[in-house]
Amino acid sequence: MNLNLTPMQLLAALGVLLVLLWVWRASARRAKAAADAARSGARLLSLTGRVVVGAAVLSGVQWMALTYPGAHWLVRVAALGLPALVSSYALTRALTVTAVEVRRGGRR
Repeated sequence: MNLNLTPMQLLAALGVLLVLLWVWRASARRAKAAADAARSGARLLSLTGRVVVGAAVLSGVQWMALTYPGAHWLVRVAALGLPALVSSYALTRALTVTAVEVRRGGRR
């Protein structure tokens, strides 16, 4: 097998190879950015679902404890106080900034 390529053909092949590499890297960056955006949207939807389910469970337990005729006052305090403590802890953790994440390029 004998390949007789001129320097111009080699240069053209190298140029095509560089363009293909550049297009591949650009598409990989765009795909990564799209995946990051989809992940953050899924996180928000997942968090919203967990908050709604948690609120429904807490409300149901509180409603049952408060409407049950034989409930002792300690049960009622526990049904209202413990969820308040848990939710205040979760809110405090969520709203407290503990570290700043710096990515490449100086952006947060």
